[in-house]
Amino acid sequence: MTNFKNIYLILLITLVSGVFGYAQELEKEWMLGPFERFEDAQPIIQKNGETEFKDPMTNRIINWESMATFNPAAIVKDGKIHVFYRAEEKLGEKEIGGHTSRIGLAISEDGEKYIQNNQPVFYPDEDDQKQYEWTGGTEDPRIVETTENTYILTYTQWNRTIPRLAVATSTDLENWEKHGPIFEEWKDGKYHNLETKSGAIVTQLKDDKLVAAKINGKYWMYFGVPHIWLASSEDLINWEPVEDYEGNLAPVLSPRPGYFDSWLVEAGPPPLLTKDGIVVLYNAGNSRNIGDQDLANRMYTGGQALFDSEEPWKLLDRADEEFIKPELPFEKSGQYVDGTTFIEGLVYFNDAWYLYYGTADSMVGVVKWENSEPEKIDISEP
Repeated sequence: MTNFKNIYLILLITLVSGVFGYAQELEKEWMLGPFERFEDAQPIIQKNGETEFKDPMTNRIINWESMATFNPAAIVKDGKIHVFYRAEEKLGEKEIGGHTSRIGLAISEDGEKYIQNNQPVFYPDEDDQKQYEWTGGTEDPRIVETTENTYILTYTQWNRTIPRLAVATSTDLENWEKHGPIFEEWKDGKYHNLETKSGAIVTQLKDDKLVAAKINGKYWMYFGVPHIWLASSEDLINWEPVEDYEGNLAPVLSPRPGYFDSWLVEAGPPPLLTKDGIVVLYNAGNSRNIGDQDLANRMYTGGQALFDSEEPWKLLDRADEEFIKPELPFEKSGQYVDGTTFIEGLVYFNDAWYLYYGTADSMVGVVKWENSEPEKIDISEP
């Protein structure tokens, strides 16, 4: 009887761990995590139909985050976590991509409570980027800091024709200079009219602070969907994509039939340089007929891949299972009915790691990794 009781308890603990995310086994030693949900986890940022903003495109007062708040970037400044999230203004009953997006800001002093600004901090304006940002907006941010304390924001410009990856810079997280689409000038705009998005710049933990990392004298960025491509830069503003010998974009990570990432892969938060290599957290879409039978069609989960720290295009290893997936009700309901844990923001704060994600294109969630293993992560020079 005792043996049966023990087996029952083990099964019960396993079931609870899987459903509520209180415990998680890592598949490979180089992976980041395990990330765990907070007890009684709830979304940390939600839509607000009351906040108002005078829109430069229409010159009207609008409810700029009345539809949804999701897909967050994050950075630590002045001892506080700053979460930059995509906020959609509801425009009738249009489908996904049919509303207008701006970027809002929420700030936390403890990693648990977040106070949202009443006004967006980044948005389509009466500026030299209006041809790329009107009227779809500014979407899906990622953010990194340089050793000179400049902040680099990558985001998607959406003019309702072509989504383009763009970059902006700031020294205070409030005032931003837009530099335009990243491939506008390269090779006479060869990739300027290609759909590009999701720019994740490689970072490194130095003295408890995440900063953009240089590898062989260059910065590197993983970007794109349904494959992940690679680009390099000397100044974090002007980027050069990695091509193959035929002069085409060279995928460095692609979907895999038979796995959770069988439909698409998309760059997640800024990758992290560790003693094992570059750990890339990425978003993965499932195609159930050729993918994971236990996941729904088009469900977004999170994967991890390891790239060489000297040759960022060289894939060394890849996890066979997702490390985060939609499990809680708020992760599986909203605009995106198939469910998402769309990871975009990663910070190191008070000796722990916080990973921010969008839920079903509707809200923002967060998970936490308490065991930071500094000997594995902080590889800065003594």
